[in-house]
Amino acid sequence: MLLSIDTSAGTSVAVVDRDRGILAEYAEADTRRHAEVIGDLILACMSEADLAVTALSGVAIGMGPGPFTGLRVGIAAGQAFAFGAGKPVVPVISHDAIAFGHYAAGGTGPLLVVTDARRREVYWSTYRGADAAGLPERVDLPGLIRPDDLPSAVADYEHYVRLDADMVSAGAAGMLAETLFLHKRPFAGAEPLYLRSPDVTLPAGPKRVS
Repeated sequence: MLLSIDTSAGTSVAVVDRDRGILAEYAEADTRRHAEVIGDLILACMSEADLAVTALSGVAIGMGPGPFTGLRVGIAAGQAFAFGAGKPVVPVISHDAIAFGHYAAGGTGPLLVVTDARRREVYWSTYRGADAAGLPERVDLPGLIRPDDLPSAVADYEHYVRLDADMVSAGAAGMLAETLFLHKRPFAGAEPLYLRSPDVTLPAGPKRVS
C-alpha cells in the first residue's frame, strides 16, 4: 500500500493498494492552499483507510510538471512523511498519472495532456497510447509553452484527444506507481519538473553593505 501525494495543480492525497485500488482520496482545488491543507488531507486519508503507518510500503509523490511554489509543498511533505515513517519515496510524473487514469477509464489512442503553468503558459505531454500493462506510453518529457503555440508545436495535433486537467488525482498517481513496480518499470527521476526558475531567487553573492 502507498500513501500518494500530488500538488502539481491542486492538492490531492490518497491511499492506494495494488489489489484493492484507491482506498481513500481527498483533494483541494485551491492552488493557494497547498501548505494549509496537506497535513489534514494526509490525516483524513490515513483515517478513512484505517491504516497504521507501518502498513504502508512507500510514499508516491507527483514530481510535476508544476509551478515551483505548489509542487515543492507536496514533494517536501511526502519526503518528510517517508523519512519519519522509514519508507521509500516513489516518484512519478504527474502528467503520466493523468494519462494512466484516462486509459484506465477506457480511453484509447493518442492523448495530449495539458495543465496550467500560470503566467499565461501551459505544461503539455503527449502519449501514443497505453501498453499491455495499461501504462501510458509517453512520446517525450513534458514541455512548457504558450497556449496559442501548442497546436503548431505538437506534430499531428488534430489526431490527439486533448485532456485539460485542473487536478492530478493522487489516487491515479499511486496506482501508476503500483503498476510500475508490479511490471518492473522505472519510476521518475528524483528531480522535480518545474520547467522554469522559481519566482524568487537568492542573490549570487553576499549583499554589499556601505
